[in-house]
Amino acid sequence: MIEDWSARQYLKFEDERTRPPRDLLAQVPLTSARRVVDLGCGPGNSTELLLQRFPQAQVIGVDSSPDMLRQARERLPNSEFAQADLASWSPPERTDLLFGNAVFQWVPDHPAVLRRLLGALPAGGVLAVQMPDNTEEPALALMREVAASGPWAAPLALAAAARDDLPTPVAYYDLLKPHCAQLDIWHTVYNHVMAAPDALVEWFRGSALRPFLSPLDEVMRRGFVAEYTARIAKAYPPRHDGRVLLRFPRLFIVAVR
Repeated sequence: MIEDWSARQYLKFEDERTRPPRDLLAQVPLTSARRVVDLGCGPGNSTELLLQRFPQAQVIGVDSSPDMLRQARERLPNSEFAQADLASWSPPERTDLLFGNAVFQWVPDHPAVLRRLLGALPAGGVLAVQMPDNTEEPALALMREVAASGPWAAPLALAAAARDDLPTPVAYYDLLKPHCAQLDIWHTVYNHVMAAPDALVEWFRGSALRPFLSPLDEVMRRGFVAEYTARIAKAYPPRHDGRVLLRFPRLFIVAVR
């Protein structure tokens, strides 16, 4: 079983992690909304953006992580949050925006879930989604390489820790376009400036490294992280100022019912 998310770890890079939901929200073609749901709201950083954009709407944050919800409630004490599994969750009536920032890549069979959620919206309702599309980037490829070697190989072989590749934009288009009036799909590649290679490891401790580290005991975790850090340092050499660039592709989808 994968351990709960750590809001504290996730928020170490809050500014960088909030750029994609800000960019996604900028493309949502709604001037007003009755009800807005932040799917996988995490610690509330994306929920805060939605509250600012739609101050008259009922904004609800939904997440499966108790620690993320605890942080979100501390951050936004006057807002509404609920714990739920998006694989089976359905939106309440009169929901005008379903907003999912960096969450559906973790949901089993997420394309079918996206199609179901889109179909639950009223005419003119919007499903807006952003997902990391970085499984072939060195940072994630190195997780798989390290997982296949060393004393942790056996427990990780049973853990299915690696995240699947996303479907292609064409696949999302064919899946969703029959159910909506308008569909926009695009990629953005961010180049996050990080202090050092160690900072990349800290970044992924809050996301993609979790399924690799959760099945391991403390000794194996330290060994895994040490080996992964050494390989990251080679794959992401420092620039002239000692900093490194984390190349991070993300896929965006905005579907209007």
